[in-house]
Amino acid sequence: MLGAILTQNTAWTNVERALDQLRARIPLRPEPVLGLAEPVLAELIRPSGYYNVKARRLRCFCAALIEAGGEAALAAMPTEPLRHWLLAINGIGPETADDILLYAFERPVFVVDAYTRRLFRRLGMIDGDEGYERIRQQVEGAIGPDTACFNEYHALIVRHAKEVCRARTPACERCLLSRSCRQRGGE
Repeated sequence: MLGAILTQNTAWTNVERALDQLRARIPLRPEPVLGLAEPVLAELIRPSGYYNVKARRLRCFCAALIEAGGEAALAAMPTEPLRHWLLAINGIGPETADDILLYAFERPVFVVDAYTRRLFRRLGMIDGDEGYERIRQQVEGAIGPDTACFNEYHALIVRHAKEVCRARTPACERCLLSRSCRQRGGE
């Protein structure tokens, strides 16, 4: 769950470095995170970027998690109330909340990120100005409540967008979806 907050606006490799630094200092649990002074926490997570903001967000999340009764208490909540609970925490938006729901709590929600938007826009599945909730609900409605499928689908989208359907230099010649791409490499 901490990784979902740290990955906001940064690459996962930088998040891994931040988590490694944090893990070398403390167990990755709410109480030890809150036991660190905010400047110390910020320095430990520096590789994730926006480290001062993210240190505050991590502390807010950890405090809320403890107040709610811990991870087990949250795991017992139905998905929609849990999503609303996550969204009420400072610094957690829809993408981060859904990331936590899908990967930490194994709930059937689809994560809409920049990779999803890029691929869906290029394939003509969206215009590009649709809101997060609209895209999420369309995908969830088309697939149905299948956690494993959402996990795999999102992972495949991320991989394809990083390796082939890149933002600046798409490798259209290697793309299995190029016949469906309405922009063939353009944005």
